[in-house]
Amino acid sequence: MTARRGSGPTMQDVGKLAQVSAMTVSRVLKDDPGVSEATRERVFAAVDRLGYRRNQTARSLRLGGSGMIGLVVTNLANPFYSRLALGVQEVATEYGFRMLLSNSGEQAEREPELIDGLIDHQVEGLIVVPASSRQQHLADAMRHVPVVFAARPPAGLDTDCVLVEDFHGAREATLCLLAEGHTRVAFLGNPPALYTGAERLRGFWAAHEEVGIAPDNALIRQGLVDSATAEQATLELLAQAEGPTALFCTNNRISQGAIRALYKAGTTLPVAGFDDFDLSDVLGLPLTLVSYDADEIGRQAARLLIDRLKHHDAAPPASRRITVPTRIVRHGVPSGDGPGRTATGA
Repeated sequence: MTARRGSGPTMQDVGKLAQVSAMTVSRVLKDDPGVSEATRERVFAAVDRLGYRRNQTARSLRLGGSGMIGLVVTNLANPFYSRLALGVQEVATEYGFRMLLSNSGEQAEREPELIDGLIDHQVEGLIVVPASSRQQHLADAMRHVPVVFAARPPAGLDTDCVLVEDFHGAREATLCLLAEGHTRVAFLGNPPALYTGAERLRGFWAAHEEVGIAPDNALIRQGLVDSATAEQATLELLAQAEGPTALFCTNNRISQGAIRALYKAGTTLPVAGFDDFDLSDVLGLPLTLVSYDADEIGRQAARLLIDRLKHHDAAPPASRRITVPTRIVRHGVPSGDGPGRTATGA
């Protein structure tokens, strides 16, 4: 086995040769007593064979760390995650840290490799938007570096996280539609296994229960992953004999797909959705949007992580949960002529 051309061997190279993860290599080089002697021997043999410069690791530890933190998001194409990353970078720069960014593409199977890669680059801590509730690799990472969760909570792990008011925002937006007289509100949601998808569906149901209306299961679509799937699902709903008179969408991509479907179908329905998005105020549609500061999610996550790094030698603080508030933004003014008919306005 040879190292990559143009660079020295990495922890991942050592781990592959020793048949262990990059995290285990890091533990061995930090003299973690929890690693078995057999594993230690394999790792040191791989280090010697590849010529991995162990002294660089020791030097970074002596000088107080690498000065880098890692961020893993699920979809950089979504403006939400770009804003979150900008928030992390803002605080990281303020405290003299650099940020390394990775994108899992919502592929849970890729996430462990990305985490290993960031640890290979000697990050001092991680901020992660988890791709799924299968998080054993993150539990392993927490044995070596602090990990803060953003936008989605840890599953059975005791660590800090920063969330959005998912339930409250969905409930408030749905109540706006119900207050206009809509009794057939369609739900267009991301995969139900995701925390955000489950919480926003819960808020949608809670709003209906609050006003004594039962949602129609025939109008609920889940598992939508992008604007294209949302567009198709909306067209199918519109083709029903008893279709919806309003739509609730659980994120900006789904809202955009639904709006495109309405345009293609030549109809106008009120749309409520999570996440504000560019040009939402000039579309000429009745829109009810759940807005919040995505940058603040990143800023808060970075502050939590850096606080743990600053108190690395002290007793770790209890895990903390911060919730970023939401607010309702409305574009267009409903007419008084009943569900499904709207007039635009300020």
